[in-house]
Amino acid sequence: MELKVTTLEGKDAGSVELSDAIFGLEPRADIIQRCVQWQLNKRQAGTHKAKGRAEIWRTGKKMYKQKGTGGARHGSARVPQFRGGGRAFGPVVRSHATDLPKKVRALALKHALSAKAKDGGLVVIDNAAVKEAKTKALLGHFSGLGLTNALIIDGAELNAGFATAARNIPNIDVLPIQGINVYDILRRQKLVLTKAAVDALEARFK
Repeated sequence: MELKVTTLEGKDAGSVELSDAIFGLEPRADIIQRCVQWQLNKRQAGTHKAKGRAEIWRTGKKMYKQKGTGGARHGSARVPQFRGGGRAFGPVVRSHATDLPKKVRALALKHALSAKAKDGGLVVIDNAAVKEAKTKALLGHFSGLGLTNALIIDGAELNAGFATAARNIPNIDVLPIQGINVYDILRRQKLVLTKAAVDALEARFK
């Protein structure tokens, strides 16, 4: 699979051959969905907590006598029926993380990349570097390339000026190749890869 390479200025910079084993698969929504769910589950804090009846401080004395009041029979003021009582089956501190095999995660990433390539949402640029860390100048480059909602993946090291200029632009994410993930690929309309990112991906899945 061959794709044209452009510069940030929109000039032609040749072409690159993309591996069909990574970018040419028929996307499977079920595998991608499993990986997205795994990511979202893993990032939940799970720090929500409500007090149960055992954690409420109230007297243990029986509220009133068992018989003769004409009301319901109660023994404790800590029960959920009363205002200020413990909550029944409330949330507790726990991990929401689920398991997903590494091979399925790797396959999901390939399918997400293939989905972007199939939909025409994949762009390859020669490098993600600017001389001056100016947001306005970078915004001009992006508008020239038609990038209003995009995830930009560079090599192992991000260009400091580029990352600084891009961080204040809404709907634009910049990540090193180590941070590439299925959820971020899907939540942006365009996926922009540098040549270094393409080489790193092919080396990773070799």
